[in-house]
Amino acid sequence: IRPHRSATDLFQLRSSTTEVSQLHINLAICLCLTIHLLISNKMKFAAAVLAFCVTQSTGFTLRTPLSSLSSARSDTSLNKYKVFIDGEAGTTGLQVRGRIEARDDLEIISAPDELRKDEGTRKKLINEADAVILCLPDAASIEAASWVEPDNDRTVIIDASTAFRVDKTWDYGFPELSADQREALSKSKRISNPGCYPTGFIGLTRPLVDAGILKEGTPLTVNAISGYSGGGKGLMNIYENEEHEPWGAYGFSLAHKHLAEMAEYSHLGRKPIFQPQVATFAQGMVVSVPIHYEWLAPGTTGADIHKALSKHYEGSKFVSVMPLGEGGVKAAGLLERDAFLRPDSLANTNKMEMFVFANDEAQQAVLCARLDNLGKGASGAAVQNLNIAL
Repeated sequence: IRPHRSATDLFQLRSSTTEVSQLHINLAICLCLTIHLLISNKMKFAAAVLAFCVTQSTGFTLRTPLSSLSSARSDTSLNKYKVFIDGEAGTTGLQVRGRIEARDDLEIISAPDELRKDEGTRKKLINEADAVILCLPDAASIEAASWVEPDNDRTVIIDASTAFRVDKTWDYGFPELSADQREALSKSKRISNPGCYPTGFIGLTRPLVDAGILKEGTPLTVNAISGYSGGGKGLMNIYENEEHEPWGAYGFSLAHKHLAEMAEYSHLGRKPIFQPQVATFAQGMVVSVPIHYEWLAPGTTGADIHKALSKHYEGSKFVSVMPLGEGGVKAAGLLERDAFLRPDSLANTNKMEMFVFANDEAQQAVLCARLDNLGKGASGAAVQNLNIAL
């Protein structure tokens, strides 16, 4: 059944002339309800409404079996959005595909293996898709984004690289960033997916800046540890198949590519000292930000920090603020052996948990964000942005 088919394709009129007007009204109501339900992909309801209308319209005889209406509609892809994952063989690309391939509202379009890197094929798929997720190095993402045809104002591009994260013509893909960020993403055609470390750092600091607790320009440090999958297939191969160090710190040039977005979207306007580390677990991370109370608004306590974060993320589906302090976290059973905060507890989710460990007497606090580096830190965020944009 399709909306443009005439009524006579479905029914045979056999009423007297005095009944025609009312029967046409009944038929019109029936068709409107049925078409609406079919468009909404609610096959059983459509069939039920159609059957009811037929039984009430004694002057009509059904010519098309009801059982065929649902199957005819479900065999089409009229309601499916086409999604192209450019770079789907990489770590993030594989994760994105795994998160959406079973969905019946999306159709993943892909190039044959031998044409995965063919420019012409990729251009065609980019402009055919309703949404494209770029899982590529920076330079390749910039090139691929330029292939959208000038008259194509339909395709949504979501870029997982760092290429566009501080580009003002792109929207930053952190829906929980502020009250109006999700709305901006719902209207956007160009979305830059946040980095994994910045998601934790910005998630902890932006609410405090917005609340007037943390001042612009505060010289912060951020210490973070990630699973080795954050280094892509190369580092994964080393950690899984070769001799390797048990733990490693890096970024000693103090020029990590994530620093620009940390300064920009935290609204601190100042790059923190960033100390990233990788250890012998595959997925997950903890991002920590130490705070001296003298950097905060006068009179601020750990409870004030916790309250500001809780208020910011109230009602959030994916970001949660955990109980205040070490005592609250212990009571909730969130520390291993009542001492250790595991980095991998949220693996394979799009969740992020925020912790406030405060010592008011010492006038210090450590803020921690726990997330999956491949989830909320990469592919999970990309799918969340895809859902919002479509």
